[in-house]
Amino acid sequence: MHIQRQHTDKRMSQIVIHQGIVYLSGQVADNVSTDVEQQTRDTLKEVEKLLVEAGTDTQHILSVTIYLKDIARDFAGMNTAWDQWLPAGTAPARATVEAKLCDPDILVEMSVIAALPA
Repeated sequence: MHIQRQHTDKRMSQIVIHQGIVYLSGQVADNVSTDVEQQTRDTLKEVEKLLVEAGTDTQHILSVTIYLKDIARDFAGMNTAWDQWLPAGTAPARATVEAKLCDPDILVEMSVIAALPA
């Protein structure tokens, strides 16, 4: 049972691949001084980059968990960026929750599970 880990430090791996499934650790924007729409766009760019590195793409996303600092304030803005990014007909299973994130300036974090292409 082979498990592949990429971008690993002592605490976590950014990518884990096992039995045709790609798991991404929680991704956030590099620049957290922007609003939730821009942080979402930046986070999604990072998700895309890691998916390609793992050998898959946005059309193979199975599930996304989205963590928002303030769901009442930021849900609509996050969805605006999400809806512009998501390829038509590829909506994954998704959950969005409010969470206290590790940095007070982080407004959105995403954890992604995707399939490798057959």
